[in-house]
Amino acid sequence: MSSNPPLTADPIFETDFIKEMTRQMRALDSYGINDNKSAAALLAAYVLTKEDRSKLPIVGDPDEETLARVKAFYNAIAVLIEKECRLMAVPLVHLSHEGFGRALVTVGKLVVVDRTLRDVHRFGFDSLSKMKTEADKLLSVAIEIIGTYPEVAGL
Repeated sequence: MSSNPPLTADPIFETDFIKEMTRQMRALDSYGINDNKSAAALLAAYVLTKEDRSKLPIVGDPDEETLARVKAFYNAIAVLIEKECRLMAVPLVHLSHEGFGRALVTVGKLVVVDRTLRDVHRFGFDSLSKMKTEADKLLSVAIEIIGTYPEVAGL
């Protein structure tokens, strides 16, 4: 018997970001196929180790599931921005069929997240912890920008 605690015992699953990512992934499942999956199982697709990445081609077109995961990531960040500042945050992910593009989150007339996306077919993080760290950075910068330009964010 393994002495390791179950993956869902990890405190990361109690964070607002991971809870929101789980909601976003469940929202994508319109047929209820993943209803019985745990948060860890739902978010496993976001974990892409170096070995996993090395198996993917350098150039490739992203599939619909990957595009949906990218959108869910930025949707979750937008929801957390709304929670924090009580202003509507609108995510926009624009990608070419080759997986290049941009992710923006606007609040009012203010752009609070602006990310260039490349090689989206390889979108993922080394761990859920690293995904949360990246989201925290984006959220922190967004809240700081809103604090600096509240009049533009309120338009």
